[in-house]
Amino acid sequence: MRPDTRSHARGATLMTLAPTRPAAPRGAPPRLARAAVLAAATLTIMAAAIIAPSLPAMREVFADTHGADLLVRFALTVTSLAIAVSAPVSGVVADRLGRRTLLVAGLGLYAVSGTAGYFAGDLYVLLATRALLGVAVGGITTAVSAAITDWFDGPRRASFLGLQQAFAGLGGVVFLPLAGLVAAVDWRAPFWIYAASAVVAVLAVRALRDQPRIARTAAPARAPAPRRPATGRILGLYVLALVATLAFYMAPTQLPFLLDGYGGGPAVTGAVIAGSTLSSVLGALAFPSLRRRLPSTAITTVSVALLGVGWLLVGTAGGIARIVAGLLVGGAGVGLVVPNLNLRLGELAPPDRRGRVLSGLVTGIFLGQFLSPLAVEPLIRSADIADAFTWTGLAMAAGAAVAALRLWPPRTGRHSSALHRTGTTTPKERQQ
Repeated sequence: MRPDTRSHARGATLMTLAPTRPAAPRGAPPRLARAAVLAAATLTIMAAAIIAPSLPAMREVFADTHGADLLVRFALTVTSLAIAVSAPVSGVVADRLGRRTLLVAGLGLYAVSGTAGYFAGDLYVLLATRALLGVAVGGITTAVSAAITDWFDGPRRASFLGLQQAFAGLGGVVFLPLAGLVAAVDWRAPFWIYAASAVVAVLAVRALRDQPRIARTAAPARAPAPRRPATGRILGLYVLALVATLAFYMAPTQLPFLLDGYGGGPAVTGAVIAGSTLSSVLGALAFPSLRRRLPSTAITTVSVALLGVGWLLVGTAGGIARIVAGLLVGGAGVGLVVPNLNLRLGELAPPDRRGRVLSGLVTGIFLGQFLSPLAVEPLIRSADIADAFTWTGLAMAAGAAVAALRLWPPRTGRHSSALHRTGTTTPKERQQ
């Protein structure tokens, strides 16, 4: 009887331990939960740019404020600075308190701080509300990216990260033309668009439940030895995100003034800038298919090249039609680069630190937005806005050309040629 008792006890112990194994299947999240996350994504990347069509009128209203010309541009970029500064804290909150808590809190703050700009009668008060909006966007973006990487693995993760970027771009396609239309009536009216966040917050409260945290005992499975090289790659991805966004954000910060020279009003400005976000949607939707055929580094090179060519077209344009063409090309590049970086960082990050690692990407993206007008200002002062686009486009195209040379296949043998004809990649290439 004693051996039977031991057998029974051993079996009971195994049954008790089995559910705590880290390899337990996750299961797909409910559709309503996925809808809430994608709806929240529409409020992120172009959140600050919603007031871009109002910038020329805002400059006239606050003309008596010292340094109004630059401060008005900061009404867009101070939001980005606040996102960059607060995102690391958001990453810690996401890992410790959960994605749902961070997302709901961010959506609530987004609605309050965004609409508060309508009532601000002082430029400095307006800037303060825009900073609070940035804290909200940092939390929302971090929570969305972390939730997606928790939910999915492999190709499904790549596909959903592409959808995240597509919906982020779709937010710009919908909200920017709308902002242009209402700004033509009253420059303050676009601030009410931020109230849409309240609806998404209600959806998130109802639909989302935090996934159980991955057991800490699973952490040692990742060897500590590769931590240093992984850290170097992660930092490199952050820098790339910063540079690409710095260039791309010339669209909302500089184009309103460039288009003003061609007689474009707020409605035209909103529609034209929305063109770049429309093509970013298409680029993001194409990302999962490209990722199955090309290594990460090749996609990065293509995206930077598209951004460079697009800005060259904008800088050398003689009219609004060619500016739109340039924005469409550049936007497609951004649509590829963001999900690509998200996917790569999700692969590099340990599960229990994923929120913090992804929050660094948020910092890189939005710090690039903040630095954009500062970095471009010397070019504008020495030449003009069109030349600033031209020189930025040349720099991006040159960087992509150098990267392409490094990616050029070193062997031209029969096996190598066959690989490139079929679009097949080696396991080493897929890890890049």
